[in-house]
Amino acid sequence: MYLSTSRAADVSADTPAPEGPLRGVPGTVFALGLVSLVTDVSAEMVTAVLPLYLMAGLGMSPLAFGALDGLHQGATALLRLVGGRISDRTRRHKLVAGTGYALSAVCKAALLAVTTPWSVAAVLAADRTGKGLRTAPRDALISLSVPPGMQGRAFGVHRALDTAGALLGPLAAFGVLWVAVDGYAAVFTVSCCVAVLGLVMLALFVRQAPAPAPAVARPAAPQPRPVRSLLRIAGLRRLCLTAALLGLFTVGDAFLYLLLQRRLELSAVWFPLLPVGTAAVFLLAAVPVGRLADRVGRGRVFLGGHAALLGACLLLLAPLPAGALLVVGVPAALGLFYAATDGVLMAAAAPLVPAELRTTGLAVLQTAQALARFAGSLLFGAAWTMWGPGPALGVAAVGLLLSGAAVSVSGGLRAGEPS
Repeated sequence: MYLSTSRAADVSADTPAPEGPLRGVPGTVFALGLVSLVTDVSAEMVTAVLPLYLMAGLGMSPLAFGALDGLHQGATALLRLVGGRISDRTRRHKLVAGTGYALSAVCKAALLAVTTPWSVAAVLAADRTGKGLRTAPRDALISLSVPPGMQGRAFGVHRALDTAGALLGPLAAFGVLWVAVDGYAAVFTVSCCVAVLGLVMLALFVRQAPAPAPAVARPAAPQPRPVRSLLRIAGLRRLCLTAALLGLFTVGDAFLYLLLQRRLELSAVWFPLLPVGTAAVFLLAAVPVGRLADRVGRGRVFLGGHAALLGACLLLLAPLPAGALLVVGVPAALGLFYAATDGVLMAAAAPLVPAELRTTGLAVLQTAQALARFAGSLLFGAAWTMWGPGPALGVAAVGLLLSGAAVSVSGGLRAGEPS
């Protein structure tokens, strides 16, 4: 199913991109972006209502929610390596990615059947398993479609389309909650239907990545221990350490939205709208920031994104009245953070990894970052439970500032410079 070679797939892969800032971006990137757009509508519908559903509706504590948010961020991170290895061994990036998309679609339906916090957590773990399987193969499909000098632009285009879904998902959840009697169940039902649509689009419009051209000195057989071999690449190793250190102090956006909701005293119906501003800024900034990263250095832009996240934390810590500054400033800072980190990190790593191990290499980096964010969410939830939300956010902000300074001084982001 996922290895379809239909004419639609061929047209999608071969259609030239528009002129201007999108010139040279192939059809495969646009097709994957549209699949991600639809899938993100489904995912963000659920994500937009989960914090209040779990903490206010099901009575989950901040520590338990921190564990669940960490699970959402990275508890299934090792499956990224599994997906990466299978994808590189079989050269079937689309099939592995499609399996991940299918598993996530099934989990949206399963949310209708669970009613306790930890049964919800089990379903979300399975959903993150699907995301872990699909992310590296999908990013490999993107990176293998463009030359090294255009990685930032290609990932920026994909992330912009992906973020359009993140913008529409909370709006859809808000609309469903506004009109439905049993709001949460209705959100999960619509989310499942949209996820199935994304899976169909992947099957019809995304073509399998071409096999890499053989190099002169290419070995006859794959490396027996590819992860160890990849970590011998100094640039990739530095990126992994940098992403892990900064990820340890990255406060999940769900926590930031909960803090913002408390400051603004918003009702549950309006809560899904908080991520909309973040998604709008991400959508507008993804392509320009990707192009900027290609020109001035992907590592520098990645570090700048974490400075934007620090700004969001400082806004929430500042003794400001609940007004326009918070409503606009926090989501905008989060949007810049995602625009400058998500695709940019993959664009920085892709040229460092041989094409035949591209998926595994990206998965190694994603795993390092996801495990660090998992630990960070656990620690933040524990700090909130023990000290309260304000002190917990202050400790995270100091840690983010110090880790960013350490990375800048050590030169750990030099691997992200464009070639």
